[in-house]
Amino acid sequence: MIGKRLNHEPPAVTAKLGWRYHHLGIPHTQPRAQEHHLPHLGVHVSGFETSPYGIEWIRFEPQCSVPAIVRTVPHIAFAVDDLDEALKGREILIAPTEPSVGVRVAFILDDGAPIELLQFSAAKPVRATARTNECAVASER
Repeated sequence: MIGKRLNHEPPAVTAKLGWRYHHLGIPHTQPRAQEHHLPHLGVHVSGFETSPYGIEWIRFEPQCSVPAIVRTVPHIAFAVDDLDEALKGREILIAPTEPSVGVRVAFILDDGAPIELLQFSAAKPVRATARTNECAVASER
């Protein structure tokens, strides 16, 4: 049995597994000022580049085929060193994809909450511009 977390303790994934907070993704349905349209991904995003807290607003187009829970429930995202290792034993919601050069992304489901995991290639810039043509949640990171 896993011990209970005390009020002053960080979550186990950060304290013990070394996951690092990356952003909080919040789905919404209305256009926002200064959002970026990523037609090849089927999303509109805003806030990531300017929020001091890492908040990213995401508006999905109808053709974007991410699971309904990702479209409707906010998700927390963590950067991990080894995505494949981080996925072991977890319920995978969205299998690993590479929406940007040097970025691998997957979603897991934990106690009903979507969680995004990102692995950045050390040799690639975090803010890459090349994309695949599939709908993905990862934005201009």
